[in-house]
Amino acid sequence: MNKLRLNCCLMAVEVLFLLINTNVAAQSTIATVPSTDVVAANSIYLEFDFTSHFAHQRAGGFQSYTPRAVVGLGHRTEIGINITYTNGFGAPQPIEIQPNLKWQFYQKESAGVAAGVGAILYAPVTHRGGTDTFGFLYMTVSKKLARRYGPRLTGGGYTLIGRQSGAGAKAGAIAGYEQPFASRTSFVTDWFSGKNRFGYVTPGLSFATSKRSILYTGYSIGNHGRRNNALFTYYGITF
Repeated sequence: MNKLRLNCCLMAVEVLFLLINTNVAAQSTIATVPSTDVVAANSIYLEFDFTSHFAHQRAGGFQSYTPRAVVGLGHRTEIGINITYTNGFGAPQPIEIQPNLKWQFYQKESAGVAAGVGAILYAPVTHRGGTDTFGFLYMTVSKKLARRYGPRLTGGGYTLIGRQSGAGAKAGAIAGYEQPFASRTSFVTDWFSGKNRFGYVTPGLSFATSKRSILYTGYSIGNHGRRNNALFTYYGITF
């Protein structure tokens, strides 16, 4: 019954967002990986992420909630913070704060090319036993093909600093593909390589619900592990 109510609520929220009547501002992420976009100066981007593996907690089921806020500082730089709460896995999970910074160090709009670097700190603030604080450093480069509904390709890499041993790969590749097929709808997929907490491929659909808002819904499939998958959806809006 609880699962049914949750599914109904999610459907209602998505329909509500699609009805908002307010082309989309820069995306801080593609689906799950960082994009080369940055929030414009003096703008604020707010996002809410929901991730869930619908199974009993003892069988690996969980629901994760992540509100995000990003502020454009100017000079193609943004700063933000994420807060993640996870309910599942049959045990209390830490609340984690994730302050982050991104700099778009190159952009040539006429060629459709951009590049960015960034850093994210993952710091648990509750239930800290058995968890660690570590840094995530990345670089991405994107190329937008200059034609109507031309795709954008993104590639790059990441490394984890201070990650404890036994927690999986400490570095990997980043890839993303965005394919518009209508004025407000795109097929989007991205991927972190590596067998770790980031190692997923996430295909899905992106909907421009207004000039300043976006809704994405997709499905994350783990690079390793049986049934290592989850529904992933987010809604973001720029002020």
